[in-house]
Amino acid sequence: MKSDRLLSALMLLQAHGRLSSRELAERLEISQRTAHRDMEALCIAGIPLIAHRGAQGGWELEKGWRTKVPGLDDAELRALLMVQPSALGDHKLTAAAQRAFDKLMASLPASMRTQADSIRARLHIDPTGWRPLEEDVSALPIAQHALAQNHKLTFLYTRSDGNTASRTVDPLGIVCKQTVWYLIAQTSAGMRTYRVSRMQDAVVLALQFERPAKFDLAAYWKQTTAKLRDQKHTFSATIALSPEAVLSINRWCPMTTLPNHRAQPSLQKDWRVYEVEFENDQQARFVILGLGPRAIPLAPKPLCRGIASDLNRMLHQSRPNRKKP
Repeated sequence: MKSDRLLSALMLLQAHGRLSSRELAERLEISQRTAHRDMEALCIAGIPLIAHRGAQGGWELEKGWRTKVPGLDDAELRALLMVQPSALGDHKLTAAAQRAFDKLMASLPASMRTQADSIRARLHIDPTGWRPLEEDVSALPIAQHALAQNHKLTFLYTRSDGNTASRTVDPLGIVCKQTVWYLIAQTSAGMRTYRVSRMQDAVVLALQFERPAKFDLAAYWKQTTAKLRDQKHTFSATIALSPEAVLSINRWCPMTTLPNHRAQPSLQKDWRVYEVEFENDQQARFVILGLGPRAIPLAPKPLCRGIASDLNRMLHQSRPNRKKP
């Protein structure tokens, strides 16, 4: 509906300040001509909009003008409650987010608070896995402060290979991926991504930097992760699996059924042959050995020989030492 779109445009201007017709059109998924007409409609309705001309122009609300946020509809309320503070993972962040969340809930009308309480009583988010990784995010508030002030940040960083060195960066954004936090920063060597849990002794410097005007954090992250996926090498193995093994491995590794494989007739009932992708041959050996008698490696031959060697070594080591008479 046009009224909803106009309200959305108003909220965007209130949240982001000056926006061009092109930016409004992209965010609202409409044409630039429609965005321009919407701005004119808001002006006619008495909204104090300022039109800036030129290359850096756009639309902006008069300074100090605010509008009250309207009530949420059912779909918006359910979506909001899905983003529970507990999803942040870290207990300090969760506590701060919970306080803000409670204030937001308290501002709702009485009838909507009752509905929100009913939904929250039926929804719980546990951000930890069955084998949770301990993430030290003590450097996160310091990085957030540097981000907010456009100040340079220095810290000690430990890479995955164990090497630790000092880093001084221009922080541009923070990304949370499944409760793991990353700092996106500009360095003298280009853009870099740092895992926050590997940052130590973080200090915000007095030196400021100029943030790139057109830097889009979401677009950069999407491009970077896509590039990593393209560069990632995989290791394929042909394995005969029992139904139980399929259920175990299907959650972790991409796999394709090979119904016409020559080993199929000799297999036990309900067993199937699959082409399974692993990160490397070490992971393949680890997973197949862990499946025990529920998996039979068929190819490649070096993998089969390596697993046979591991089994022989395990069998030899498990035998009790016999004293010679």
